Amino acid sequence: MKSWISFLIPDDEYKEKRMLYFFAEGGILLFLFLVLIMFVNKYASIDLEIILLLAISIFVIYIFGRYIVAGIEYTEVATKIAYMKEMRVIFSKTVTFFVVFTVLYLILVDMPSSIRGWSELIGFTLFGGVVMFLTNYISLKRSYNKNKELL
Repeated sequence: MKSWISFLIPDDEYKEKRMLYFFAEGGILLFLFLVLIMFVNKYASIDLEIILLLAISIFVIYIFGRYIVAGIEYTEVATKIAYMKEMRVIFSKTVTFFVVFTVLYLILVDMPSSIRGWSELIGFTLFGGVVMFLTNYISLKRSYNKNKELL
C-alpha cells in the first residue's frame, strides 16, 4: 500500500509492519503526552516552545529507540563472520563521520583559534561519533542475536 509516508517505510514487508507499529505507538505516546500537558498547563504555566520540543523529542526518540532495540536492521547478519564484517563497516562509518564532519566544519564554519575551540569541536564530533557507533552496535548485536535464534 502506498501512502505519502512510504518514503519513511522500508521495502521489506516485516520491517514495514514493525515500523508502522513503532509510528503508531509513538503517535499514541505523543497524544497521551499532549493530554497530560493540557491538564498540567492549568496549574503551571509552561513555555510553548519547551512543550513542542518535548513532544517532538518523545515521538522521534521513541521511534528511533524502538527501531534500534528491535533488531530488525541487519537481517542478513546471522554468522560470526558476518557479524565481525559488519562491525568493521560500522567502525569505518564512524571514523568517516568523524573525519568528514570535522573537515566540513573547518571548511564551512571556521577554524578554531584557541585550544578551547578545538576541544569543543573535537569533543562534539567525538560525542556524535560515539552515539552513532553505540546505536549501530546495539542494533547489530540485537539483530545478530535474533537472527541466530531463528537459525
